[in-house]
Amino acid sequence: MAVIQTFRALQHRNFRLFFFGQMISLIGTWMQSVAQSWLIYRMTGSSALLGLVAFCSQFPMFLAAPIGGTVADRQDRRRILIFTQVASMVLALILAALTLSHAIRQWHIFVLAALLGVVNGFDIPVRQSFFVHMVGREDLMNAIALNSSIFNGARIVGPAIAGILVAAIGEGWCFLLNAVSYVAVIAGLLMMRVPKHEKPERSRSSTDELVDGFRFIRSAKPIVALLMLLGLVSFMGMPYSVLMPIFADRILHGGARGLGYLMCASGLGALTASVLLAARPSLRGLGRWVSVAAASFGLSLIAFGFSERFWLSALLLVPVGFSMMLQMASSNTLIQAMVPDAFRGRVMAVYSMMFSGMAPLGSLLAGVLAQRIGAPSTVAAGGIVCIAGAALFHRRLPGLRTEARVLIHGSETVIE
Repeated sequence: MAVIQTFRALQHRNFRLFFFGQMISLIGTWMQSVAQSWLIYRMTGSSALLGLVAFCSQFPMFLAAPIGGTVADRQDRRRILIFTQVASMVLALILAALTLSHAIRQWHIFVLAALLGVVNGFDIPVRQSFFVHMVGREDLMNAIALNSSIFNGARIVGPAIAGILVAAIGEGWCFLLNAVSYVAVIAGLLMMRVPKHEKPERSRSSTDELVDGFRFIRSAKPIVALLMLLGLVSFMGMPYSVLMPIFADRILHGGARGLGYLMCASGLGALTASVLLAARPSLRGLGRWVSVAAASFGLSLIAFGFSERFWLSALLLVPVGFSMMLQMASSNTLIQAMVPDAFRGRVMAVYSMMFSGMAPLGSLLAGVLAQRIGAPSTVAAGGIVCIAGAALFHRRLPGLRTEARVLIHGSETVIE
């Protein structure tokens, strides 16, 4: 029964198609992420440029996400996802062609990363708001957790493959394999049976609807609190991954293969957190989990920052990944439980702005700080700020419960 409970969202045909397509595609995505970081590091040796690439890949998403969220609430979400997957595949093919032909230049990487960020600005809010169409409200929490599990399962497999391929035959083949992997998720989306999209009445402009979305968020204090903590942790804590090539090469002396192993360790922790969430039957207690996870993330980052032994560092990355995913997925689940369907796309756009959009600003800051005070001190400083944010959220948590109950329509399974 426990196994059935954990995987109950897979009873829905559309989600099964999405799940297995994503499983393949996300392995390719993580391969490209690791290979791209190693490529720019190999070409420049600069921690500042590592931060700049992350900034170029994610900040355009921060700008495009509000538009993507509005589109998600007005247009056919499946069609938008097909378009974004095709666009991502084309960008990966271009990067592969340039790298394999030895024509790649630094500016190519920056431009292609920025274009992918724009695509993700539409893809992420649409993807997050599409879950309810695949499984309904009753299995929404489980679908979000299972999606996180394949994201992090791929985070284990993808970097390991990338580390081996980069060391053996170069980064270009990782980019090419990523392009091919998009075929699986595109095929799954095309095979889905979804009700015909009914376009809403357009009595208001897109700008007015966008403003309405921000007004709803501002009026919902529990959602604001979750988003603010998520943004803080993404800004100060998440950039540790951008500095990973420096840890792998200069501090731990593991090279490209070591980078893959470190990313795998973080992914293993995150996968464990995703499975734990998938097995939960209700939302009760998730608010407390959010604050504890953010504090644990900060503590683990501080310990990792000052470790100088490779396998100890890899071991410490397991709780880093676990805590990060526990906070992110718990926040996602709570927000989706509290938001009405009419605002889902726009609210999830702001969620993606906080989770993925704040990270590039943090990456830029981390890259500059690492040049001045070193990568270990930079990561540790981010961990301290995460602990402070968790303490503030935990202090406010009791006062958020009443409004959370109202937003979840009187359900007893609320933030505790």
